[in-house]
Amino acid sequence: MLHRRSPYDRYNPKIAYSRYHSISEVSGLGRSSIEDAYRPPLFIVLSVELGNTTTKCILTATDLKIGRTFLVRKSVKLTREAREPKAGENVFGRTIWGKPLSEESISEFIADIITETVAGAGLGIDDVHFVVRSTGVTSSFNTPEEVGVMIKALAKGCLKAGIHPSRMVAPLSKESIPSNIREYSKLDLSPFTGAIAGSLPPRSYSEIMANEMEAELSTAGIKMGAKWVNVDFRNPVITMDFGTTLKGRVISDNLPYGETIGSITGLGGAISDSIIQGVGYSSALEFPQRSVKGMNGFEVAEQLASEVHKHVRIEKIPPGITRYGMIPVNSTAALKAGILLVGCDVGCNGDQIPKLRELGREFAEDYGLTIMPLILDFVQSIAVSRIIEILASSGVMSEKYSIGVTGRAGITGFKPKIILKYIDDLDIYRSFKVDDMVVFVEDGLALGAAVMAKCMHALGNPQSPLGGNKGMGCILHMKKTNRLNANPYGKLHYR
Repeated sequence: MLHRRSPYDRYNPKIAYSRYHSISEVSGLGRSSIEDAYRPPLFIVLSVELGNTTTKCILTATDLKIGRTFLVRKSVKLTREAREPKAGENVFGRTIWGKPLSEESISEFIADIITETVAGAGLGIDDVHFVVRSTGVTSSFNTPEEVGVMIKALAKGCLKAGIHPSRMVAPLSKESIPSNIREYSKLDLSPFTGAIAGSLPPRSYSEIMANEMEAELSTAGIKMGAKWVNVDFRNPVITMDFGTTLKGRVISDNLPYGETIGSITGLGGAISDSIIQGVGYSSALEFPQRSVKGMNGFEVAEQLASEVHKHVRIEKIPPGITRYGMIPVNSTAALKAGILLVGCDVGCNGDQIPKLRELGREFAEDYGLTIMPLILDFVQSIAVSRIIEILASSGVMSEKYSIGVTGRAGITGFKPKIILKYIDDLDIYRSFKVDDMVVFVEDGLALGAAVMAKCMHALGNPQSPLGGNKGMGCILHMKKTNRLNANPYGKLHYR
């Protein structure tokens, strides 16, 4: 517990924690005794994410009658556990931490985790309606478009696990949707335009950042997760996903679809990982949590975090930049599209990571290991504050924008309370309580995969909409009359 005199005590963050349910539980959850006799139609989606630190496979089930998505099974492996490429295999990618990856090693690794997840849920491969593939492993590519090579390698792993190719691409017509869920689709009324959860991808001639798709998924997932804590997190919104890398979006309140007017990229949890590597751990995930008591510890941790931020660059990325925070970007395309591109880096493309390791070692020697997790909480919270400050000062956001945070380096420990205080200190929300305008969601990217699959199949629920703006009803009637003729560059980032 925080000390009672702590300035953070006044904040009550809304955090959507992940709760996992078996398929049998989902089939009867929240139903009356009469309804229990009927099996609800479930839309089963698998999210496969190859990350720099962890690789996750998460299975979700959406009850199409009530429009609610449930987490069913989660498997997590350290990406470094993937086997080393064999002689003769082409190494076409590396993680931020230098782990070499070949098409063969990735496909085997992905096939194993898919098989483990589906079997653990008590399902067969054929029960899965759709698979969404994503990756944060982008640092070894030269342009955002080249990430498609990694996505295709993930597809081979899905095929190896027995996933049918048709379960990895959007259906072209309602007749292409599996018969057991077809009646719930509105694909004949609202063709898929590329908008996910009421938001369009950037209108640009080129992809703006290599982790664009992950930003899209996380944004959609935060919208879904917010419903679990009774927050109407619809447009306009700002989202940030602090995995090892950082990805996020600023979405306007245009109708029928919000437009991407800002993109956020660079290093995220890698900042904390670098610090903790100074005391012998590979990542912050593996460092044991310890309890800090009293305000003195908080004040010291905040001061030390400020020392770290002397080596962290957070800024509007100027035109002509092709890599920022080790992530391939096209800042010129962002400028031409009128999109504000904000980046987070440690020095220049991570060249100050060794300095953060050195600081981590010094902090532990001078103050002990107990304070380390709290230092990391302040480091990541300051990053959030600096990003929001840039967005606000640039005129991209106002108090009508809600803020959503997901990812291991954004929602754990004391970060939610610290983040709320820092955002409150910026004095953006003068008409609202900051607690009501900021939401934290666990497993946002996986939830976003379920949302993306629903959008591709037009399986939205008019009684529980994700699209549109706060306080509105379903916008299906607007979609029918709008075919996005004014969006010549909008493109779907799913491959």
